[in-house]
Amino acid sequence: MIAKLRAFMATEVFKYLFFGVLATLVYMVSRTLIFQLTQQGTLSAVLANAIAIIFAFFTNDIFVFNQETTGMAMRFVKFVGARLLTLVLDLALAYFLVDTYPEIIGQFVGHSQAWVNGIESVFAQVLIIVLNYIISKFFVFTGEKGINKKRKLLGKCVKKDFGSLVNCSG
Repeated sequence: MIAKLRAFMATEVFKYLFFGVLATLVYMVSRTLIFQLTQQGTLSAVLANAIAIIFAFFTNDIFVFNQETTGMAMRFVKFVGARLLTLVLDLALAYFLVDTYPEIIGQFVGHSQAWVNGIESVFAQVLIIVLNYIISKFFVFTGEKGINKKRKLLGKCVKKDFGSLVNCSG
């Protein structure tokens, strides 16, 4: 049982979810603090996104997708571009559900603006986590993984077309 749990914890999906939860916590804490200071749903979403994007890039690049250090700048540009797309979704939801039509959620929470903002934030983040994984997996972190470098140092490499191990010197 413990071996299966450890094996699951070593998977890319688990690591993505783990660091995704941490990035979401960074986002939620940032957004809540900024919202308390400004009372602006859209502004708090923008600033919290910027903070969370930087955090998420480094954790994804290093710990989740195990990328080589080469090409990091290009991955960062692609990552930020992709996250800006999901930021548009976040902004649209914040604009419509917090700033423009807060009564949609507010009717269930005594019209508390803080609760409306919090509930909308959680809803938006679930959608965004799913979209960000798909984008990251298939469009951003497509480079050689650090594990392949370790195999090459041992005299082996991965043949990309069939995934079989072959001698790199041959």
